[in-house]
Amino acid sequence: MDSKEMALQCAKILSDKLAQDLSVIYVREVTSLADYFVIATGGSSTHVKALADEVEFKLKQEDINPGHIEGHGTNSWIVMDYGSVVVHVFSEEAREFYDLERLWKDGEKLALDFD
Repeated sequence: MDSKEMALQCAKILSDKLAQDLSVIYVREVTSLADYFVIATGGSSTHVKALADEVEFKLKQEDINPGHIEGHGTNSWIVMDYGSVVVHVFSEEAREFYDLERLWKDGEKLALDFD
């Protein structure tokens, strides 16, 4: 699976778990950190944790494991590093505060359609 497919799969997993305000941003041309950032918002700290857990669980079923996960202790921002894809799951307040879309506005935002 290439990085775009993985990013879209992560977004689909998050969408299925009712994540809010999903974004997938292609950032390879503007940073060496990753190819894609997947950004989502949970409605509560419990939802934030559930969203991150679901991504981790579903990808592990395909033998895809994160290199690193941060933020499980706070549940306001959990970041999951899959190398070429970095998944950010925020509370509403944390997402507004960090405003990653503004920070990575030079990246290309992908259209998402999960009907």
